[in-house]
Amino acid sequence: MLSFGLVTVPVALYNATKKKTISFNQLRKTDYSRISYKKVDNDGVEVQQHELIKGYEISPDRYVVIDEYELEAITPQASRTIEINDFVKLEQIDPRHYDASYYLVPETGAQKAYALLLQSMAEANVVGVAKFVLRSKEYLAAIRPAEGVLTLSTMLFADEIVKAVEVETYLPCDVKLTDKELNMARQLINSLVTEFEPEKYENEYYKSVMSLIDSKAEAAVGAKQTEQGGKVIDIMAALEASINAIKAQEKPKKKRKTG
Repeated sequence: MLSFGLVTVPVALYNATKKKTISFNQLRKTDYSRISYKKVDNDGVEVQQHELIKGYEISPDRYVVIDEYELEAITPQASRTIEINDFVKLEQIDPRHYDASYYLVPETGAQKAYALLLQSMAEANVVGVAKFVLRSKEYLAAIRPAEGVLTLSTMLFADEIVKAVEVETYLPCDVKLTDKELNMARQLINSLVTEFEPEKYENEYYKSVMSLIDSKAEAAVGAKQTEQGGKVIDIMAALEASINAIKAQEKPKKKRKTG
C-alpha cells in the first residue's frame, strides 16, 4: 500500500533490476567434490547451531551479548504501507544514497489513484521520500515516475554515507594546472559529451565468464591472472592523443557526399 496524505494506492512491488554476478563453489581438485565450511571455536572444535549466540565486539575479545528475544522486542513491525512523508526535487538527492530499485504496480481497482499520483508527480518533477519495513528491516526510499511507472529506490541513510572530508588526505593538493592543460581537457570532455545510452555499456567480464562456462563440458576450474605494472604517463600527451583519435574518427564522416 502506497500512501501520501490521506490518499492510499494499493500497489505490488516488483524487482526493477537483475544483478548479473557470478559465484563459484570451491571443489576438491581430485574429484570435484564440493567443500563445505564448519563453525569451529578457537580450539578447532565444531560448534553446533544451537550453541551459537550473537555478540557485538566492543574491543578485542570483549563482546556485548544480545539475546534473540531482545532483538525481537525492538525489531520494527512489518507493514504493508509505504508512506510518503515528503516530496523533494530529484536533483536534491545525492546519487550516493541510491541502492536497489523496484517497480510499484497498481493492484486491481487502484488504476485511477495510481495514475493520479503518477501524473501529478511527473508534472511537478518531484520525488517522494518514504519509509517502510520489509523483512524486519526499516528502509528509506525514493519514489519517482520513470517511463510511465512509479519506481521505488531503497536508499542509504545519511549516517551510512562516507563524507568526502574523510578521504581528503588522499586527494591531490597544491596541484598547479596550466591554462593549456585545462583547455585541452575541456576540449576532450566536450568532444565526448553525448546522450546517455545504457544499452551500449555491457558487462564484458560477465559475458566472457559465461561464455567460458558454456564452452566447458566438464566441471573444471581455471583462473588466469595477469599483472599490470604501473607507469607514469604524460597527461598532455594522453589528452592530445585522445583528441587526435576522436578527430580521426570524425574525418570520414565529413567527407561523405550526398546526392
